[in-house]
Amino acid sequence: MDTYANMLLIALPIFFVSVLLEALYGNWIKDQKHNFMDTISSLSSGITNLLYDLLGLGIIIVSYSFLYEYLMIFSIQESILLYLVAFICIDFASYCHHYLKHSVNIFWNQHVIHHSSEEFNLSCALRQEISTIVRFGAIFMLPAALLGISPTIFAVLGPIHLFMQFWYHTRLINKMGLLEKIFVTPSHHRVHHAINTKYMDKNYGQILIIWDKFFGTFQPELKEEKPVYGIIRPANTWNPIIINYKHFWQLLKDAYYTKTWKDKLRIWFMPTGWRPKDVEDLFPIKSTRDSKSQIKYQTNNSRKLILWSFFQLFISGSLMLLMFSIASKISNITLFCLAFFLILNVFSYTSMLDGRKKISIITDLIKLAFILYIILTQDFNSDIFLEPYIIIFATYAVISTLATIYFTKSEPQLNIS
Repeated sequence: MDTYANMLLIALPIFFVSVLLEALYGNWIKDQKHNFMDTISSLSSGITNLLYDLLGLGIIIVSYSFLYEYLMIFSIQESILLYLVAFICIDFASYCHHYLKHSVNIFWNQHVIHHSSEEFNLSCALRQEISTIVRFGAIFMLPAALLGISPTIFAVLGPIHLFMQFWYHTRLINKMGLLEKIFVTPSHHRVHHAINTKYMDKNYGQILIIWDKFFGTFQPELKEEKPVYGIIRPANTWNPIIINYKHFWQLLKDAYYTKTWKDKLRIWFMPTGWRPKDVEDLFPIKSTRDSKSQIKYQTNNSRKLILWSFFQLFISGSLMLLMFSIASKISNITLFCLAFFLILNVFSYTSMLDGRKKISIITDLIKLAFILYIILTQDFNSDIFLEPYIIIFATYAVISTLATIYFTKSEPQLNIS
């Protein structure tokens, strides 16, 4: 975790500056690729993902360390070649895991957030999940375990491999010649994020595109077929936490309402999007089947609210980094409360962008309760009590709640399209 956290502290500023530069460049060339409420949603999703990972939530079915310890056949000495083999192993495992997430109903819930934006820009790379309850991805690393590649190598390569997937989430870079034959490029990944019939379920590669070419899932971007982005069942919300669980909630409702036990059980493991015939007839869901008829989600928020939401995003990210810096000095329950406070904060201001004013106020009140709990349960005579930091969180909690009340009264009733 320390290695990942240290690399994160370097990568995060680079990511956020890159998103800002992309947006500024779009303004300069008068071809803006950002819808700013969508960008707030994407960056907020990144914050919730990092907090979720920090808390270590989820059940690990099998870990790579376990596979390495009990299934290792060979033992390869550390070398440049070993790192290259390890990188190929992790990229192949990522392809397989990615393919599974797209193919099975229950696993799509872990990935839907990443595809939910109806734009395509660098901020979309940070739309990452908080809905993985059961973790089993290490099973795809079996070849690496058999080869005897140490977990310490993947502790370094894993974050690097993840961060290398950031740059190709852009519409500002065209096709890249010879690189297109081996590596995943922006052109390849635009296809992957598109809902055009011709582009659906293609280009699963993370760094190397060779897996798609080998397994028949490759599709080049075509001049005559402009990619249309989003998901078949539009999210219609800026709230990344709702998006994370929306597909799961739909599966749960369908499993409840369908009449046959067979369908109640198999719905979870059927191809993504499958629904029992009886519930499909009774409760139809609006879908974007024809990409050309897509109507993007939009809310007519005031400029003041959008600027305040950007400020909330900035403060949330700053408080998250502050929390990372003091994580080793505070109790687990305090760490949990601070992390959950920030997740609730994201829920509140993105709900306000959706026009869900009452939900936003209720969430802020719960947020205040978490801070109050921390204050009341801390030992003021102990060195563990970090008074200045708690004051920062508490002050922000009060100010943000007052601002929510202000916008509840000042914002007009939204016309949502």
